[in-house]
Amino acid sequence: MADGKTGRSPTGSPSAGQGLLSVAEATPKKRRTASEGERKHLTTLEVDRLLAATKDNPRTGLRDRCLILLMFRHGLRVTEACAMRMDQVDLESKILQVQRLKGGLSTTQPLRTEEIRLLKGWMAERERWLRQWRKKEGGTGAALDRHALFLSSRGTALSRKTFWALLRRYGELAGLALPPHPHMLRHACGFALADQGADTRLIQDYLGHRNIQHTVRYTATNPVRFEKLWR
Repeated sequence: MADGKTGRSPTGSPSAGQGLLSVAEATPKKRRTASEGERKHLTTLEVDRLLAATKDNPRTGLRDRCLILLMFRHGLRVTEACAMRMDQVDLESKILQVQRLKGGLSTTQPLRTEEIRLLKGWMAERERWLRQWRKKEGGTGAALDRHALFLSSRGTALSRKTFWALLRRYGELAGLALPPHPHMLRHACGFALADQGADTRLIQDYLGHRNIQHTVRYTATNPVRFEKLWR
């Protein structure tokens, strides 16, 4: 599966090398508040299936797996993810500078082991892509975006439109019950944090919400907050 319908791919295909990284630390409780057709988030298990589906893409699967995991773990909007720059990632300190849009609160967030592993793999592959492109362009590579973290097959920053199409295709390959779109990964993050017992204020800060009313959807219907009652 190519990066898009047009554009050249780098000579070497990115290796999917790493096995599926499970993002489920606990089995989430099944939600019954909306039908499959109305649901606007992915479950943690569905995110795992999307990550697994990227292994069938030998060209950009490593990049896409890294991007999907970061979007889920950090609740990134697709524009925030595609606009990420190399200097937002500090692997030595194990932190990610999250730049929120829509007036959101930007934060510094920790990177977990599996995120670091995928980022190292993708960054090494990204450097191979750049070397190949520079060689093709006679050593200049003037049109390449050296600052974008996630590159397209043309050497520019990955576009929202391209990632949207890729995610939809991965959803088909994964056999998901509903067609995924990028914002479902952000909602999946909020619900997963609520499933872990995080309180509304913490989730608000993590997702960068200015208004807590945008956050209560994740905790209001979560049964975990009632578990200590009637003991």
